[in-house]
Amino acid sequence: MRVPRIHGCDAFRVVMRRGRRPVSVLVRLASADAVGWGEMAVPPDANHPDANRPGPHGSDGSGADGSGAAWADIEERMGPALIGLDWDRPEDVSAAADLGASEAAAAIDTACWDLWCRTRGLPLAHALGGTRTSIVTGARIAPEATLDTVAGRVNQAVGAGHTRVTLDIRPGWDIEPIRTVRQAYPALALVADAGHAYTESAEHLAVLEGLDAYGVVAIERPFPAGDLAAHARLQLRVGTAVAPAVGDLDTLDAALTLDAGRALHLRLDRLGGLTAARSAHDLAYAAGWDVWCSGSGAFGIGQAAAVALASLPGCTLPSDVSDPAGGPVFVTPPVRSSGGVVGVPLTQPGLGHVIDEERIERLATRRMRLST
Repeated sequence: MRVPRIHGCDAFRVVMRRGRRPVSVLVRLASADAVGWGEMAVPPDANHPDANRPGPHGSDGSGADGSGAAWADIEERMGPALIGLDWDRPEDVSAAADLGASEAAAAIDTACWDLWCRTRGLPLAHALGGTRTSIVTGARIAPEATLDTVAGRVNQAVGAGHTRVTLDIRPGWDIEPIRTVRQAYPALALVADAGHAYTESAEHLAVLEGLDAYGVVAIERPFPAGDLAAHARLQLRVGTAVAPAVGDLDTLDAALTLDAGRALHLRLDRLGGLTAARSAHDLAYAAGWDVWCSGSGAFGIGQAAAVALASLPGCTLPSDVSDPAGGPVFVTPPVRSSGGVVGVPLTQPGLGHVIDEERIERLATRRMRLST
């Protein structure tokens, strides 16, 4: 059974109207029989103060935010390559259309998987090889001004049922927040995300080695991206698993060869979609690494895709897959954690959620339509 040709590629730029006002680009691929959806988050550091104001052509929202390059890539390269493309499986599309690894490619690839599964009546989790019926959830705590506010945020996360918390650390703000949280929650799984901020100086290495004393399950991104040799040297010095940033399969293969870590944070946006993320999972799982996942975007579609990915057998750590609270979502039912657990939708095809297309059309600040 071949998938009917893609005859439409639409994109929608949407903006959260409250809180940090994150921006996402949603992609819809259409065949004659079904549609598939994907989502990419515009990186927060690209959100210019004018990002959410109307653009120069009126109220199309095409202002100064980081969606511009991705939007152009979809409109000028990826979208046209998909229209009329013959394909049998989602894995064929990335190479045939030369999608590459980017946030925009991740949205396109996810939409291909959703379309393919809906055409065949398959749940996305099963199509990927998932074996779990529910996902245990974790949470990320943004940098806070004081130890008391960190403790308060972690208390909220634990109260919501999350069993893993990621804390951002930086030189001068590392041991103390980890110690504070560990003393309050001895059994909580803790990940320390260093954001590439450390070097191999004696002072920095002493701090990273000191994290061993607090039972941290992973030190994420301790050194500059690409410096796998430094990650490998750190892994020899610490019992805690090191989690290097992985943006493509070649980098992961090199990290495995160098023993540059023992944990992998699977991010759909960073790897370019479900196809590459599943391959990365398989490689890490075979090597005995711990794995956890996170979604991309703030409107539910990216989280729904991450739930399916987190159902794979090698995802051993709680994953960041539930919708951020406080804003609109476009999927029904919402991807919500209940007591620290998100169910994997296995009775409906594709992402397993109904997509509110009418609401997306209404709230989009910019639209693109490519068709045969």
